Amino acid sequence: MAKETILVVDDEAPIRQAIQAGFMGEGIDVDEAADGGEALQMLEKKHYSLVILDVMMPDVSGYTVLQKMRASGDHTPVMMLSGKSDEVDQVLGLGFGADSYLTKPFRISVLIQNAKALIRRTREYSVQVQEIRRGPFVADTLRMECFKNGRELNLTGRELTLFRFFMEHPGQVFTKEQLYQHVWNEAAVDDNTIMVYIKRIRDKIEDDPKNPVYLKTIRGIGYRFDGE
Repeated sequence: MAKETILVVDDEAPIRQAIQAGFMGEGIDVDEAADGGEALQMLEKKHYSLVILDVMMPDVSGYTVLQKMRASGDHTPVMMLSGKSDEVDQVLGLGFGADSYLTKPFRISVLIQNAKALIRRTREYSVQVQEIRRGPFVADTLRMECFKNGRELNLTGRELTLFRFFMEHPGQVFTKEQLYQHVWNEAAVDDNTIMVYIKRIRDKIEDDPKNPVYLKTIRGIGYRFDGE
């Protein structure tokens, strides 16, 4: 991972410096941005393996940066940092397209572990040259793109990872625990996170998200993808 570069966006210099020092010990390069506006300029000029993004910043917030990234088609994995532990804020960040959410104060070792896991999963999925076809859907795992009837669905990196997992196992029912283990590589299950991602994927793949045809809820068990 020595060639990976991470962008850390936070208006507090001590936090940026602490994160940078931690990643330097792992052989990972870090660029810093002191505010959202500076971050957007840097993202236009350079591709990053991960963006670590503070939520509360003056002028341009982390949420705004994230929204602009996703609107422009930038699916770089994003880990959000926030001093707020409110569940609503976490769901909001995930709803905008964040891949992970860490509440301040945090341990640098935990942040690094989560960051490396995000980078690893993104890299593993992007290097495999293959195309998955299920019904009207085509997932291009090299370009990290997904289409329905030839129209790009504009899934974020984590959305595509989860949807690809379903596409690889059509007709199979998965519990929330199994999805967390296979897609997030974590044993602890966050029901809100799963529900947010399922809703976001349905909003993009279903003609009527409230009456899903492809990604179905199996009451009391979990979810099943019917792609044919």
